[in-house]
Amino acid sequence: MATAAVGVRRAADGTVPPAGFVLAAGLALVAALRAPAGLAVLGLATFGILHNVLELRYVSGRFERILTGRFLALLLGLISGIVVCRLLPPGPGPRAAEILLCYGVLAAACLHALRRRPVLLGAALVVVPAASAASLSFPGYHFVVLTHLHNLVPLLFLWEWSRTLPRGRAVFLAVQCGWVLAVPALLLGGVLDGWMAPGTGATDRLAGAYTPPAWLHTSAGLRFVAVFAFLQTMHYVVWVWFLPRYAPEASAAFERRVPLLRGPRAWLLGAAAGAALAVLFASDYAQGKALYAALASYHAYLEFPVLLLLVLGMAPGGGPAERKSRAAR
Repeated sequence: MATAAVGVRRAADGTVPPAGFVLAAGLALVAALRAPAGLAVLGLATFGILHNVLELRYVSGRFERILTGRFLALLLGLISGIVVCRLLPPGPGPRAAEILLCYGVLAAACLHALRRRPVLLGAALVVVPAASAASLSFPGYHFVVLTHLHNLVPLLFLWEWSRTLPRGRAVFLAVQCGWVLAVPALLLGGVLDGWMAPGTGATDRLAGAYTPPAWLHTSAGLRFVAVFAFLQTMHYVVWVWFLPRYAPEASAAFERRVPLLRGPRAWLLGAAAGAALAVLFASDYAQGKALYAALASYHAYLEFPVLLLLVLGMAPGGGPAERKSRAAR
């Protein structure tokens, strides 16, 4: 408890976290403009697995009362199916199966959160199948949107965390919206093209994964790669630096749940697995990327139902929104 109090108190002055984010965003933007492909590849090889481990630690600790019992088992079963799809040879079949399992995860979250709200549940049971049909019709767009959306979701986790701030919240959130929304908008709008390095063969190869098909063979491809490289780097800043340092209570909750990974053991696990994957990246990048994509499914897909539950009004404790409970005090 003392450690948690220190973490919140250090963030409460409203200066240290925003300053750190501003500095990190400035450095990440320069690197994304000058070497987007290198930043994306080296960042993934260096911090990919480590941030997976630390994000899972935070999410399972912070939302321990939501991610429990049969609901957690159902989510893990569906996501394990996605892992299998990603380990299979690429093709229309595995891609379609992954899309269906993705919406299965969202449907499970809706059923869990809205089981006592029949009108909203009925609406969700209309929207989810319609969205899945659209994704099955345009799978190329589905996976590009999913890739970028994954890098945007830290904003919602930071928004939820910022409720612990007694002051300085407006400045903190303004900084987060700046790097999550404003900087990518400037990049995609071409405002920063004058500072962007020319495209290379590496950026052309990456563009297919990060650019909507309609813009793939235009100048927008380079911009989308730069956006991905920038947001991915800031994504790592959130999970590797900020939340481990300023949300120690989530780590403590996880360690009560999984005592085997107490203290530095989670970091050592992430670093060791990351080093092994980095060797595979160096020897066979395509195989390393495929293996990483499969393993990363657990952290990438688990965050969506958690965020959906928060949006639908369920607090981390599993009950009504904390804001309402505080207002009633």
